Amino acid sequence: MAGRIVVLTGAGISAESGVPTFRDADGLWEGHRVEDVATPEAYETSPSTVHRFYDARRQALGAVEPNAAHHALARLEEHLGGDLLVVTQNIDDLHERAGSRNVIHMHGELRKALCRACEGRFEWTGDLGDFPPCPGCQHSELRPDVVWFGEIPYEMDTIIEALADATAFVSIGTSGAVYPAAGFVQQARRFGADTLELNLVPSDGTPWFAQARHGRAGELVPAWVDEVLAGRGLLTS
Repeated sequence: MAGRIVVLTGAGISAESGVPTFRDADGLWEGHRVEDVATPEAYETSPSTVHRFYDARRQALGAVEPNAAHHALARLEEHLGGDLLVVTQNIDDLHERAGSRNVIHMHGELRKALCRACEGRFEWTGDLGDFPPCPGCQHSELRPDVVWFGEIPYEMDTIIEALADATAFVSIGTSGAVYPAAGFVQQARRFGADTLELNLVPSDGTPWFAQARHGRAGELVPAWVDEVLAGRGLLTS
């Protein structure tokens, strides 16, 4: 039987579905740095620019589909239920569309809007750039429900509790450079969990993992899930 597993996913798992990442040459949008469209200060200075950026990304989600890695994690959840938690840094909905239900979006969700007036959160698939009224309070104060640089990620207490209770921690498709997520492996080790990195190339955090496997997530993740379900190899007991 597999134990309690916490999986962290980053941009690398969605990149294989065609979702561009911020950390390569394709990460620029119309010449803007990420910091110009992903900070509270950027929104205060130019909300229309920020909305155009996220409206375009929201529309682009309709053209991508979950890949084999997303589907493998959903298959693992079918067998483990609540003993598997996926914590994702991604703001897309590919985990859910693959069938995962135990998912924490620590950096928020592209298809949700947050009202700055009433703090309500709402499912949102359309544009925000025309400053529509909030469904809750009717004020035109909706922003993307996305954690920007300088803001605190969501559900950190729940994540730390899960790491403390985990038998294993697995990082998939992350750079190992963005905190606090980059520190999860150290916390998991401190709590006694086994650790595994599945990444295209070695990350900044690779030395902290007990094992690391490098290659495409669409190949590595299904293979690892098969091992866990068969009761073989790392992260089984």
